[in-house]
Amino acid sequence: MTKDELYNISFQLILHSGNARSSAIEAIYEAKKKNFEAARQKITESDKELNQAHTFQIKLIQEEAQGENFDIPIILVHAQDHFMTALTLKELANEIIDLRQEMIHLINN
Repeated sequence: MTKDELYNISFQLILHSGNARSSAIEAIYEAKKKNFEAARQKITESDKELNQAHTFQIKLIQEEAQGENFDIPIILVHAQDHFMTALTLKELANEIIDLRQEMIHLINN
C-alpha cells in the first residue's frame, strides 16, 4: 500500500467517523425533544457511517495480516481515534434514548 493510499484511507475513516459522531449527537438532541422516531433514524444514519468507516479499517487490518508493513502516520492514529470515539458515542446515544423513553413511560403511567 502506498503512502497516498494510507492517507486516503485515514481521511475516509475521519470523514465517516465524523459523520457517525454527528448523527449520534443529533439523535441525543432529538430524544431530548421527545422525537424518538427521529432519534432512532439518526442512530441508523450513524450505524451506516460507522459501517463505512469500519470497511476502511478492515482494509488496513487485512493488509497488515497479509504481511504489509506500515509506517504509521499520525493522521492514521487520529483517524482511529475518531472511529473509536464515534463508536462509543453511538452506544451512549442509544442508552440515552432508551433512558428518555423509559422516563416518559414512567411519568405517563
